[in-house]
Amino acid sequence: MSNATRILIALVIGLALGIFVTAQFSAAGEKLDLILDIVGTLWLNGLRMTVVPLVVALVITGIVKSAEAARAGPMAARTISWIVVMMFMSAALGALLTPMVLSLWPMPQESADALRSALTTAPAVAEQPSLRDFVVALVPTNPISAAASDSILPLLIFTLVFAFAVTRLAQEPRAHMAGFFSALADAMILVIEWVLKLAPIGVFALAFVVGARSGLAALGAVAHYIVTVSIVGIIVGAFAYPIAVFAGKVRLRDFARQIAPVQAFAVSTQSSLASLPLMLKKSEALGVRESTAGLVLPMAVALLRATGPAMNLAVALYVANWFGIKLDAFDYGAAIFIAALTSMGAVSLPGTVSFVTSIAPICIALGIPVEPLALLIAVETLPDIFRTTGNVQMDVALATVIEAPEKENAHAIS
Repeated sequence: MSNATRILIALVIGLALGIFVTAQFSAAGEKLDLILDIVGTLWLNGLRMTVVPLVVALVITGIVKSAEAARAGPMAARTISWIVVMMFMSAALGALLTPMVLSLWPMPQESADALRSALTTAPAVAEQPSLRDFVVALVPTNPISAAASDSILPLLIFTLVFAFAVTRLAQEPRAHMAGFFSALADAMILVIEWVLKLAPIGVFALAFVVGARSGLAALGAVAHYIVTVSIVGIIVGAFAYPIAVFAGKVRLRDFARQIAPVQAFAVSTQSSLASLPLMLKKSEALGVRESTAGLVLPMAVALLRATGPAMNLAVALYVANWFGIKLDAFDYGAAIFIAALTSMGAVSLPGTVSFVTSIAPICIALGIPVEPLALLIAVETLPDIFRTTGNVQMDVALATVIEAPEKENAHAIS
């Protein structure tokens, strides 16, 4: 049994026991609630302690690797440019689509109120800074202090500048710096994997508390969350079709026919890497040369997770809506930037690890509670199907886009 399955089972059992024990044995339920609340919070803190160092290390190593890949030639540089654009467009779509879906199909107010009181006290409403203060604060005077105070956006801006500076170093010191941060990321991934091995215990504890305090309202809310986030992923993934048609210069019918087996394989494996051989084959069937597909698709699998920014941002915005947190234009701008940047750094991580490292920074930066993430990670297996499907079809679409100018050059020469 996979750890993801054990986490899901722990969620179901925790919710059911919390509802049952509180209804039948209220005194015992209150005592268990207190104990398990402590256990669940300790596990959640174990997840949170890894976020800042892991995100910093991943962003630096991701930018260094992308810069090295871009040096491979014009085609590689063009691929990197498209990947960056796609990631930011994905985040922007997530910021647009999620409020739209929630306005058309809102979470039942009863469920929202029950879960809000069950998970945590409502966050304090911070005074909105002036435009001057907001802009000035983007450049931290002390990056260490920014990390210590969870000032994620200024920290990421410093990290971004530092990472680009590393790419300009001579080869040997650049390799040393990249090696250090790569080792730091690997070590932090080990720590978070150890914490996630305890996830069935932590999720059970938190689910019991939620079930005890919110009752059956929790079940409907979880189902509502799965559908909402999945809808965002499906819509973002569907943009692969117009990209392939208009930028990749392939016929819609051909793309749909060739991508269908890749989609089916991605659903069964939930792995872009495992789908790579089939993606290579179907890209060639769409007229992408073997040399182009052989360069673009491995880069896409390694660096592009097209649905990631949108769906990660959807999770954060869902929780914000859940807790009644109002976000302004600056918040959405910061969320788009953070979602795109952290998703680019997390593309090679296991789904449960990237769920924490990609979404927690958005929540922390915007003052959104991270407690719900500990429960939502238990049902990530279901939205992850649409994440993977959207990613593989976008990878193939990208291969057609990169090939299109090569085809035009070949026709011009002939």
